[in-house]
Amino acid sequence: MKIILLGYGKMGHEVERIALQRGHEIIARIDKDKDLEIQRLSDSETHETVAIEFSTPATALENINLCFNMNIPVVCGTTGWYEHLNDVKARCKKENQALFYAPNFSIGMNIMFLLNKQLAKITEKYDYKLSLTETHHIHKIDKPSGTAVRLAEDIIENNNNYNSWKVNQCTMDNEQCTMNDVLPIDAIREGDVFGIHEVKAESDCDVIQVRHEAFSRKGFATGAVVAAEFLIGKKGIYTMNDLLNC
Repeated sequence: MKIILLGYGKMGHEVERIALQRGHEIIARIDKDKDLEIQRLSDSETHETVAIEFSTPATALENINLCFNMNIPVVCGTTGWYEHLNDVKARCKKENQALFYAPNFSIGMNIMFLLNKQLAKITEKYDYKLSLTETHHIHKIDKPSGTAVRLAEDIIENNNNYNSWKVNQCTMDNEQCTMNDVLPIDAIREGDVFGIHEVKAESDCDVIQVRHEAFSRKGFATGAVVAAEFLIGKKGIYTMNDLLNC
């Protein structure tokens, strides 16, 4: 498989390492001057090619549209642009393009997504108060993380005690938040943390905690490359649920 890397920061370098280990070829590494670099790729070079996008929230939408313009399937791991997701999906369907997007490509984190839904459902009728904490490195731009937003939205969808979420404005001790059916998210930025997400369900009797901690970028990069392998030859919109068949 031929891969175009859109975004060549730390994640782009890790994706490259995993892709080469799995026998793939990197035909372009694009971080700046993307229009010039893309134009250098001939039609033959983009045959059976997938773009893997790990850039910034400010550039992700532009990168996706650039891939659609060239009929290149794109795997997007950037978050913070999902307010445009409906428009991107509409264009993808209309033009018969291919998009694989996920707030988190880690297999372990996607297992936590499943556990989180079950926890939200079961605790609803037993007077448990739910909260969410996420910790990332100080250079992460979006706050809360896309993964935390996914966890929060899954809780709201599966637990009628919550109608919305707020970040760094509510705590479990804040009566107004719990009375207003607001799920509190504590977003922490410190050091070089790769990603910690924890969902807590607390009652007067006990506490239940579901926690995922990434030790490195390897899990995210591996998931993204596997997603690219999955996307070759397909059209439409896909997520990790399609890859994991869950």
